[in-house]
Formats: sequence, C-alpha cells, structure tokens
Amino acid sequence: MSDLEHLDVLVVGAGLSGIGAGYRLSTMSPTRTWAILEARDSLGGTWDLFRYPGVRSDSDMMTLGFPFEPWTDPDAIADGPKILDYLRQTAEKHGIAERIRLGHKVVAADWSSHEARWTVTVERDGVREQLTCGFLYLCSGYYDYERPHDPQLPGLDSFEGEVVHPQFWPDHLDVAGRKVVVVGSGATAVTLVPALAEAGADVTMLQRTPTWIASLPRQDRVRDVMQKVLPGRAAGTAARYKNVLGTMGVYELSRRRPAVMRSLLAKGAAKSLGSTDLVADHFTPTYDPWDQRLCVVPDGDLFEAVRSGRAHVVTDTIDTFVPHGIRLHSGRELEADVVVTATGLRIKIAGGIAITVDGQARPTGDLTVYRGVMFAGVPNLAVCVGYVNASWTLRADLASRYVCRLLNHMEQNAWRVATPHAPDGMAGQPLLPLASGYVRRAEGELPQQGDAAPWLMRQNYLLDRRDMLRSDVTEAMSFAR
Repeated sequence: MSDLEHLDVLVVGAGLSGIGAGYRLSTMSPTRTWAILEARDSLGGTWDLFRYPGVRSDSDMMTLGFPFEPWTDPDAIADGPKILDYLRQTAEKHGIAERIRLGHKVVAADWSSHEARWTVTVERDGVREQLTCGFLYLCSGYYDYERPHDPQLPGLDSFEGEVVHPQFWPDHLDVAGRKVVVVGSGATAVTLVPALAEAGADVTMLQRTPTWIASLPRQDRVRDVMQKVLPGRAAGTAARYKNVLGTMGVYELSRRRPAVMRSLLAKGAAKSLGSTDLVADHFTPTYDPWDQRLCVVPDGDLFEAVRSGRAHVVTDTIDTFVPHGIRLHSGRELEADVVVTATGLRIKIAGGIAITVDGQARPTGDLTVYRGVMFAGVPNLAVCVGYVNASWTLRADLASRYVCRLLNHMEQNAWRVATPHAPDGMAGQPLLPLASGYVRRAEGELPQQGDAAPWLMRQNYLLDRRDMLRSDVTEAMSFAR
C-alpha cells in the first residue's frame, strides 16, 4: 500500500465553487474525509484575484450567493471586496476554512484502476509532492488565472505610457487627471470605465464592436421587502427564485423573440443616455442578445458616466499604437497616459491539470460531459462548471449536491469506482451556447456535450434542479469495487 496521505475526496479550488463543495460534503457526506487544495495564498478565487477598480458581480447576489448562507447586504449587485468578505465569513462559519490548504497548486492527476484511486501531484513552495484520493472534484472554474488573452495589439511596444491588464492591476495606480483608454467592451471594460471616471480619469472606452448592455438596480427593493416580512432563510429562498425566474425569462425572450429584446435594450440605453444617436453608434451590436453574454451595469453607471461627459465611447479599430496614444483605422488618434487592455480572458478547463487514466492522457478537448459534471470514460472525477446565462453558483451548487448523492450511493453499496459511459455513435455538440471570443478561442480545449440526457449541459436551472437532485445516479454509469 502507498504511504502517501489519502483522502476520500479532494476538491481543487477555494473560490465560490470550492467553498460550496466543502459545505455540501460536510453536511451531505459527513463520513467522508476531504480537503480543498488552493493554488493561491488566500481563498476567494476570482474575488481575491481581481482587484481592478469597480470590480463587482454581474449576477445578483441572491443567486450568486450560497443558498445555505443567504446574502443579506443591501447591495444586490455587489463589489468585489464585499463578495470576498462574504466568502471568508462563510468559510469560517461553516468550518470550511480549516480544510483549505493554501499554496497547493495541483499540476497532475493520475488514475489507477488497479488501486481505484487518483494520485494527485501538487506544487508547494516550488517542491512537488503527492497525495491520493478516492474521488477528485475540480472546482477551479474555467478561466486561466495566470495568463489573460493577449490579442497582440499592433505597435504596443512603441507606446510610452503605462499599460495595465485588469487581471494584474497595480496596487497604487493613480489615474486622477490622466487620460486613460480602456480597450474592450465586455463585462470588465463596462465595469472599469465608470470606476475610473469616478477616480478622476479622463477615460475613453475603445471598442471594436458594441456589446448589449442592460441597466439593473444596484439594490433589490422586492428582496428588501421580503426580508422584512419573512424569516431569513425563507426570504433568501424567495428572493432567489424570483431572480432565477426573472433571469430565465430574459434569456428565453432573447432566444425566442430577439427583435423584441433588442428593442427593449436599445430603449433602456437611450433613456439612460438621453440620446438615440449614441445608442445607434455605440450600443447596438450586430448580434442578438445572448448570442454573447449580456453585460449588466448597476444603476446605469456606465451610461451616466458617458452622459455626464466624464467618460467617452469610441467604436473603431486599432491601426497602431504611437508613443502618446493610439492611432485608429479612421485616422483619428486617441491620446493616452494609461492604456488598460480589457481584452478578455482565456478558458482553461480543469485548471490546466494534466489528467491521465491508467497511463493514458485524457485531454479535456477529447471528452464528453455527463450531466455537465463528469466525463465519459473517466472514473471518479467531477468538474464544477456554472451557467453562462445565469449565476454561476446556481449550477455549481447543484453539481456539488449531485456529487454528494453519487458518493453516498457508492458508500451504501460498497462501490469504489463510478464511471460514466457514453453510447456508441452519440452526436457531439459545443458545450457552451455562446459565440463570444473567449469561447471560440477555446474550441479545442472545451469538452463536448451529447445530443440527449444525461449527456446534455442544459442552461436551465429548473430542469437541472430536477435532474441533478432526483435523477437516477446509476443511469449510464458503471460501478466497480
């Protein structure tokens, strides 16, 4: 027998997904031994890593927060520091923090059918060590936290000002009184622009193409009323389902009646901006809403910054950087002291961990998902992937509850191994229903989904809730002792 440390379950990642997984393991599978391995020196994942001005959720906190720890802060759309505090307090309150091993970066996982266990290789203080587990649960999200997307902006080396990427924001960057150009139009850019304007910058958002943007109230008045008339947990549940149904309604309207949704978003933007011309020029994409992720701005802060003249929007493409700014293909030059490259993130499924099964490499791009949680032909491995059209945590929590149901079934029947098996000839299709650049760039790395249950990863919380919490865990699954 191996003398390596062995645990029943290893969770990788101590962000929203990992902390939620820890709670479900401790409450639903209390006899299991488990730990959470976190590569960074603090918990929080995304909310500890991203420190750029204005960083916030783009989902409401009643659904982004945990169902077992309802969000009670007045802000329904919250900033990063508040979310990080919430995660830390939740981890401490429920005894999860003591199970988190910081500075443990998982680099490889090797399954042995003979031993019915994973051998996990971890880098710690520059030294590699190993431990084993019966079940491996990857809760590291699907973004590359070490390397953002680099579009190779032409002539960037000639720029004499400061270049900053939001993923690596300097602690003491002062933008007051400086000309700042934010390159990009996605969720990060629309968050940064009003925050930089508030900090005193003369800020311009340079976008190649517009993005659909919706303004939502920072505070949820209906939730506030619910909190006054219902007990804490009941108020949280009611607000959660109210927002689930509202988000689903917007998504379904976007897919079924895109022209109606385009009109609603354009009218909302025009009302906030006070100009239909600005909407036509800079806030009307060529694609339909939810072909790419819909951006949210709390209380219309981006629109307000543009309307007041504290921020500007330019829709054009970059010809080249010059020493004091950017020359556009139209011939116009944008002066800049600071350029922020909000050009997007890279997808890294399973945290980039090298996965092998009995010595055979199993790259994620060759795999098919089972219930959006496991992979066909890969034993005792689960991955936590949230929704793209709703709050990440909604699906992450369902995934963790499904994993615990499976673990409990295995324990009750003395099974040590569970492996999903896909039917022969099943047609594959893309995992994520978005045409966003970060999804297209990752086509070779993303696993596929099938054409029928249980091989579909639905973007529908109500259907998933039924399937993940009540379905037969033995469907399309083989077990072994």
